[in-house]
Formats: sequence, C-alpha cells, structure tokens
Amino acid sequence: MFLFKTKNRLLTLVVILIFGIIIFLLGLGSTGLVDETPPLFAAAGKAMSESGDWLTPKVNGIFRFDKPPLIYWLMGLFYSLPKNEVWDSLGTISARLPSALASLFLMLIIGDTIYCWPQNSGRKLATPIVASLGFALSPLIIVWSRTAVSDALLCGTLGISLLLFWRRMASNKKGNCISSWVFLGLAILTKGPVALVLAALTLSSFFLIQKDWRNLLDKIKPKRGLLITVIISLPWYVLELIKEGKPFWDSFFGYHNFQRYTSVVNNHAEPFWFFLYVMVLGSLPFTPFLFHGIFEAFKDLVTSLKKGCIPSESLFIYCLCWLGSVLIFFSISATKLPSYWLPAIPAAAILISNSFEKLQNQRKAFSSTMIINLLILLGLSIAFFLSNIWLNTINDPEIPNLASNLLSNGIILKARLFFFAFLFVGIVLFVFRTQNTLLYLQLLLFLGQSFLMQPIRSLGDISRQLPLRNISKQILKSRRGGETLAMIGIRKPSLHFYTKQIVFYESSAEEGVLNLLERFKYDRRINFQDKPNYGNEYFLVVIDKYSSREEHWSNINHHKLGSHGIYNLWRVKKSDLNTKAIDLLNNGFEANWRNKKVERF
Repeated sequence: MFLFKTKNRLLTLVVILIFGIIIFLLGLGSTGLVDETPPLFAAAGKAMSESGDWLTPKVNGIFRFDKPPLIYWLMGLFYSLPKNEVWDSLGTISARLPSALASLFLMLIIGDTIYCWPQNSGRKLATPIVASLGFALSPLIIVWSRTAVSDALLCGTLGISLLLFWRRMASNKKGNCISSWVFLGLAILTKGPVALVLAALTLSSFFLIQKDWRNLLDKIKPKRGLLITVIISLPWYVLELIKEGKPFWDSFFGYHNFQRYTSVVNNHAEPFWFFLYVMVLGSLPFTPFLFHGIFEAFKDLVTSLKKGCIPSESLFIYCLCWLGSVLIFFSISATKLPSYWLPAIPAAAILISNSFEKLQNQRKAFSSTMIINLLILLGLSIAFFLSNIWLNTINDPEIPNLASNLLSNGIILKARLFFFAFLFVGIVLFVFRTQNTLLYLQLLLFLGQSFLMQPIRSLGDISRQLPLRNISKQILKSRRGGETLAMIGIRKPSLHFYTKQIVFYESSAEEGVLNLLERFKYDRRINFQDKPNYGNEYFLVVIDKYSSREEHWSNINHHKLGSHGIYNLWRVKKSDLNTKAIDLLNNGFEANWRNKKVERF
C-alpha cells in the first residue's frame, strides 16, 4: 500500500511538472526583454556577474535600491554559467529563469500539498492537478512568471513558505520547522519587509480562529524560526546600510517601502476595491469557481468555530486567511499595482480546487457556477468576434500597426476559434454534468494558451523590441572610440542592457537639449564596460520619430546612421548641440529651465 501511494504521488508530481515546464519554461529565451522594467533587473544581474560586485545592484552606472538582491543574485548566477552568450543569445533566459523556476516549484508544492492532505476527499489524482493548474493558468501568473522582475519570485518563495508552515501545523509527526523559515528569509531578500508582514498576517489571522492555536504555534517554532529568517535575510541589509548609508535607507526603506504604501507613487492611484477587480481578472475564466471555493471555505470556517477543526482538514480555511490578508493589506496601500496580487494567487488556486471538490455532490451549486462560467466564456467569444470594432481603438505609438499585425498574423482568428471551441466544450460538459468538468476545461485552456501565447509574444517582440536590438547592434558597430550615447524621447532601458554602455536618457522637450549638455559637462558615470572619453567631439543619439520632429531637435545638425522601427540613430557634434543650447537660452528659455528639476535616470 505504501509503495502504491508513493507511485501515485510521484505520478501526480510528474504530470504537474510536465504542465509546468510547458507553461513556464518552453520558449523562455525566444523573445527579448520587454521594456520598461525587466531590462533594469537584467542589467543589474548581469552587472553583478561581470563586475564581481555582488553587494550593490547598479544599472546604467547608478545604484538601484528598488529591490533586495536575491533576484539579481539568481540572474547573475545564470549569466555566469559557461557559454552563456551561446545558449542565451538574447540574455532573456538567464533573466527570466528565477521567475519561471519559482513558479514551477510553487506549482509542485501546491500539488503535493493537496495530494498529501486531501481534505476528506478520495480524489487523489485530479484535485492536485486542478489546484496546480488553477495557479499556473492564472493570467497574471502566465505573464509575470515569464517576466524578468521580482514579483513571481516573491510569489514563489512566500507561497512555498506559507504552504510549508501549514504542512508542519497539519502534520502529526514530530519534526523541525526549518525550511518554511528559510523560504521566508528568501522572500524578504526578494522584496523586503512586505514578505514578513504578509506571512505574519496570514499566520496570526489563522491562529485567531483556532482553539488549539498555542499547540499550532509551538509546531512552527517561532523563536528559532525567526532567528533562521534573520540570519538569512538581515546581513545584506546591514552590509548595504554600512556601505551606502543614508542614500540606501532613504531609497529602499523610505521611498520603495514606506512611501509606496502611504502615498501614491508613479501615478498608480486606484480605488480601495481595486484588488477585487484584480481578483476577478486574475482567475479568469474560472473566477466563478474561485468565489464558490471562497464561499465553501467560509462555511467550513463557521463550522470550525462552532465545533473545532482538525488541523489536517484546515487547508481551505488557512488559504482563506492567506487570500484575505493579501487583499486587505494591499487594499489599504496608497500605491496599487496588479502585480501586488500575485502572492494571493496560490491561495486562490487551492480555493478553486475546493470548489472542484464540493461541486461533485452539489447539483444546484454546480449548475449555478457553470452557468456563470459559460456566460464569461460567451462574453470572451463575442469580444473576439467583434474585435474589428475594438482593435481600431488601440493606439500604441511604439507599435503603430499593432491592429493590422494582429489580423494579418492570424492571432485574432485563432483566438476566435479557440474561445468558440472553449464555449462549445463547456456547454457539452455542462449538459452531461461531467464529473471532472473543471479539470477538462483547465486542460483545454492549457492547450489554448500554448496555442495563442507564443504567437502573441513573438509579435510583440518583433514589433516592439526587435528594433531596439537592431539599433543596439548598429551602435556597437558604429561607435567610434568613447562616443557618449544618449536616448531622446521614449526611454528604453533595454538600450543600456544590449549595448552595455552608459546611456543618457533625456526628454524630447526643449529642456532636454540643455540637460544633455549639462550631462556632458558634469556627469561622470563609468561602469565596468563603458569608459567613455568625455572629450570626444561627437556623440550618438537614439531618437524616436516623434521626438525627431520637434523643431529644437530636428534643427540640430546631425548625420543619420540608420533607422529601425520608430527609432533613428544619429551622430551629432557636441558643438552643434552647444549652439542650439545657446540659441534656446538667448530666446529666454533659461529662467524656465532653471526652475525645473533635471531628470536623472
């Protein structure tokens, strides 16, 4: 019997692993980095690998204190592997692997947890797969797990930590609680104190509704565990504070943590109920199953408050506390971004599996949930069949032909066919009340996202990022000696990543002319690969076609070296830039310019 259970458990994990590899790893390096944020992370990780400075993240010659170093360390580790430029020619596999692997491991832990603690269910194989796919097929997870930022890594490390905490509390076996605290320390090294706050809120809210909370608390060994977490996470913060002092404190703790939470940063102001919208969108097209799972978990919670709860049967209640903690904490935050919801998605996926279990024996609830789900699928189908109407409203200056490209590449036609098939299969399953309806729909969505996402990624890469890679190659071929590189108008950090050169980013407004001249005089940023000769007579300019039409830029004498997409590459004489600056100052622009803060990248 033990051997049979072991084989089934292994089979379940192998199936989940195959799904995860296809969703998260397949074609990971086939497209370039997507501006704006991912190239900043990738550049910092690559700089650590090539410079040997693994303490302080730097991008474009400037300290980057936005995030703790774990994401940069992992990226840098992959960039340091032998022959990296051969198997990772675009530099995207190394940058995206931390996010992809974190989501893959979390997917496996979700499935294994559901398998080992089946919550009064005999459905050993189907439910773990439903829970794992509920996580992996979330639209937010599909996007962020293949993106070179720290959000998916936080979701992975924190999610694994919280699940391991619950597994320790649910287990009747004696043992140490070490790995959960280790992953919590890694989560703090990924995103900062927010990981500790979310873990504390989840655990404390769960303890509040448990009669035997002291015994559960003792199982996770908080005193020893916190020491482990501190040993893992604190040294980098201390070393960085000693090395950089107040700038690090003000930037990381002051701006990127306290100020982001207490005030609106970068115009990301949203209403208090914003994350209710994100919760709906983040579980599409299976949102009805999530809300039904939440409802069933509330029923379990009420029952447990009256009669008590066996720890090994409390997973859905625990996930309700987990999801609620993320929802409340970030709803209070002044700055709100969709990616903040990622830490709640593992809990949402497990609650979806709760719905899957309960619907097998609830005919009325099954019918209501499926009808709502079919209406969602009908809406998506109609939206794609009416795409000719809403495609014309898309106005992206970086991809002016996006609508026509979507039609000519057949992506819209594929989406129409898929969602029509999705709706048809859903109706058939509903009519026959198939036992594993949700699982079959998930498998169909799995095939659909594999069918649709790769062409969408390829089109976006060719339209938006390929011109930047091509112009970067031309810069590397055309640059003479230590010519300084500037980018005017649309700011693309990937230009720095691909050229490995310091880039002066300036606005297309008139003050950009004066700011750029100031940089030539006073800015002395030098990184490990770029040592420009500031006395060089010429400099290179990447300028988008919209900015190049501005009179104060177009009137500067320049030699056009090439054009890729909406970007032009110019060679400009510094004396000609100086002449234009003098002309602007003579026309009364100086007072206006002095009153404006010079932007720094």
